[in-house]
Amino acid sequence: MKQLTFAARHHQLTNINTWTSDSRWLAFDVRPSGASFTGQTIERVNVETGEVQVIYRAPQGAHVGVVTVNPQRDEYVFIHGPENPDASWQYDFHHRRGVVVRDGAATNLDAMDITAPYTPGALRGGSHVHVWSPDGRYLSFTYNDHVLHERDPVLDLRNVGVALPWGPVTVPGHHPREYDGSHWCVLVSQTTPTPAPGSDEINRAYEEGWIGEEGYRRADGSWQPRALAFIGDTLSLNHEKVPELFIVDLPDNPQAWQTPGDAPLCGTDTTLPAPPAGVTQRRLTFTHSRRYPGLATVPRHWVRSNPQGTEIAFLMCDERGVAQLWLISPHGGEPRQLTREASGVESAFNWHPSGSMLGFVSGGRIVLCDAVTGSVFALTEHHDAPPSADAVVFSPDGAMIAWMQEVDGFRQLWATETGL
Repeated sequence: MKQLTFAARHHQLTNINTWTSDSRWLAFDVRPSGASFTGQTIERVNVETGEVQVIYRAPQGAHVGVVTVNPQRDEYVFIHGPENPDASWQYDFHHRRGVVVRDGAATNLDAMDITAPYTPGALRGGSHVHVWSPDGRYLSFTYNDHVLHERDPVLDLRNVGVALPWGPVTVPGHHPREYDGSHWCVLVSQTTPTPAPGSDEINRAYEEGWIGEEGYRRADGSWQPRALAFIGDTLSLNHEKVPELFIVDLPDNPQAWQTPGDAPLCGTDTTLPAPPAGVTQRRLTFTHSRRYPGLATVPRHWVRSNPQGTEIAFLMCDERGVAQLWLISPHGGEPRQLTREASGVESAFNWHPSGSMLGFVSGGRIVLCDAVTGSVFALTEHHDAPPSADAVVFSPDGAMIAWMQEVDGFRQLWATETGL
């Protein structure tokens, strides 16, 4: 175990893509806690020397956080709150954007247009937890809509979106809070405020993850080059929320991304932005009849595919009500329970770059789990303070794993060798 940061302040890792591609630096933000969005800088620490560098400092009263790194180059993306916030416009789920920093230059990722008629390729609200695809070209994010939030917050449903490198997207700028963006952005999930009980309809899509380094092989043997898995909240016949696993297959044709499907890409005054042509959404898990139905919501986790694109990992409670790791094919079918730990899985998790192991917190320790047998072995001993459940992240070369842990009241960054 090696403590990497020592300053008397909190250090926050995002749940994936926190390492630079050369496995030498960890990017982080400095929020006072995971839920308080008041950090002013995005920084990185050298895991070999301990050197800390400031990547970006927010201007004009804005705040920043939740940084991830492009897996292919030295490029960073993070949530940016509004500059000069006031009583009518301050940080909120529907008042935030992605900002990309490359070679010291910062640009808005997503454009925002909240004045009808809306602009295709722009969003109408806030984006969150931006994660590059493994090839470093596309980004996924979750989204909340300002236009519908103003109409009725019940209509502002969380969805999953994708940012594509076909910009810039320029908006007319009829409202002082509108801005241009570098990427073409669309939503890819489909939600409804009133899911039919017992159906595949959802009213929330979240905690998404890219499938495979290059997609996955379809059941018919052809190749699906890009897809995202996510958690979707269904409604049981008893009208109870049941989080299930879903997947969206994404088009590989640039023209399809700019072609509306069944509804306008940019939405209307009364409807959310809609997925483009060629995006299909499927439900993968059907857990309503289980003793503990649905994917686990504690600990919070993001669904993750192995690099080969053959298995998607998620958390679901076993028959004792303990959160365990389960695996399922992108084609669906019966999930396979991987872990059977008495203490269960106590954190978000990630796959080792080889696809042979997963890393997470269990029994208050950082552990590795064999992706075939489910065997678990500890990398660390019991800690004075338990590791944070928010993030356990492998370096791109697979040699290190990083996490957060409190020392003298402050959340610090730690890492250890994996032995792989």
